[in-house]
Amino acid sequence: MDATDPRPGAARPHTGRRRNEAAHRAILDAALRLLAESDGTPVTIDAIARSAGVGKQTVYRWWPSKGAVLLDAITDRADQDVTGPDTGDLRTDLRTFVATTFDAAQRDATASALRTLVREAARDPHLAELMRTFTATRRTALHELLARGRERGQLAGDADLDLIVDQVYGVFWYRFLLGHAPLDADAAGRLAESLVTGAAR
Repeated sequence: MDATDPRPGAARPHTGRRRNEAAHRAILDAALRLLAESDGTPVTIDAIARSAGVGKQTVYRWWPSKGAVLLDAITDRADQDVTGPDTGDLRTDLRTFVATTFDAAQRDATASALRTLVREAARDPHLAELMRTFTATRRTALHELLARGRERGQLAGDADLDLIVDQVYGVFWYRFLLGHAPLDADAAGRLAESLVTGAAR
């Protein structure tokens, strides 16, 4: 019985779930922040735990390795920032997906984390695998959006969805890494229009 509630059998407030959710979020945020700030210095479980204000065993409760934490951190951020709507109109959905992808990748922490991953993946096989897995999750999200449009007849039945996905992320990575042209809403709109128009024929 709750000492503050005279009713027999009154339920006690459960704070364990909230504490767990807070710790989980703190770990993901710390992992992304450390990756963004690492400048090539390896990010360790110890550093993630210390930055998140938790014990190392708390990290291992949810993730088996540093790579798993980092993958969840960048995937979680992408899931929060990138909108994959289903309005029934492929042009609108694709434009929104591409625009939010472009915008999210240019936010300070995310941009630094992605650049670190790309740079370090060239010499660290574990980070290379992390990068492949992360990009695969983003490709899958876009592929599913395109597949819905094709099912509605908004793309040709034989439209090559994998090629469209390559074109979207080809533009993204080329501009993101080289910085020769903007990744803005106008570019997202023109890219989406070009791809849908071409694949609808």
